[in-house]
Amino acid sequence: MSSWSPTTYKTRNWPSYNTALKQRGSLSIWFDPEMPWHAAPTGKRGRQPEFSDAAIQVCLTMKVLFGMPLRQTAGFVESLLRLAGLDWQVPDFSTLCRRQKTLSVAIPYRGGSGPLHLLIDATGIKAEGEGEWNARKHGGPKKRLWRKLHLGMDEETLEIRAIGVTTSNVGDAPMLPDLLEQIPSDQEIATVTADGAYDTRRCHNVIAARGAAAVIPPRKNAQLWKPTTAGAVARNEAVRACKYLGRALWRKLTGYHRRSRAETKMHCVKLLGQGLMARDFERQVAELQIRIAVLNRYTALGIPVTEPVG
Repeated sequence: MSSWSPTTYKTRNWPSYNTALKQRGSLSIWFDPEMPWHAAPTGKRGRQPEFSDAAIQVCLTMKVLFGMPLRQTAGFVESLLRLAGLDWQVPDFSTLCRRQKTLSVAIPYRGGSGPLHLLIDATGIKAEGEGEWNARKHGGPKKRLWRKLHLGMDEETLEIRAIGVTTSNVGDAPMLPDLLEQIPSDQEIATVTADGAYDTRRCHNVIAARGAAAVIPPRKNAQLWKPTTAGAVARNEAVRACKYLGRALWRKLTGYHRRSRAETKMHCVKLLGQGLMARDFERQVAELQIRIAVLNRYTALGIPVTEPVG
């Protein structure tokens, strides 16, 4: 009997994908003169904000891309506007720091051509913990601090459609309903693929409520649930299939291997920085959301189209 060998794939769109990879390194930055750089009046009492959310997001995007502190970011954006021939004012570092805490980040995406196949995964991002600077400066013990990043990715376009940020003591499964809520209700979801950490009653019920199929491997000691909900019925079918077909064949038949694309996307997130520069939680959430917006812009330039060889 011949030994098993992994499937190899060939990229069919090398010319266009190669061009997209080159464009990701382009330093061409375009400013639309019609862009709402200054904020519109809010109609509330007190001082009105001078800069729009779009202007703040532009500055913080440059900060994330080039890993600069806030003061350097302000100077960098000012030089870009001067080169573009625009006389717009630039937010100072204190304005950027204050607005980052409440910024509503716009995350662009194109969307696929059919029903959404959502890939779910989570990872940890290093953050600056309390007392770590003092420990580096003067020695002594320090407490490591992590933030947990939860993502939902479109399998077809490889764009991130849902994002959640929590502290490290929050599990993976409780965040799945929040991720699904970020998908518009009129968007049809075909499948939701996640690892065994999401094998819970609530996750299966929420997925079934959206009319999607859950591709979640049951736990090794999984027992049948009472078939009182649609999610429990679907999960029991997966338990029986794993029992009679074997977990390896079940994963192949259901396409569970597609979840590896979400793990690859997590690696791309960390390429923009292994840690977070912001210190408090709200600003860390905005920083991660801006990273996702940057990655979706990169992805929109072009992705590889592959096919199995042989």
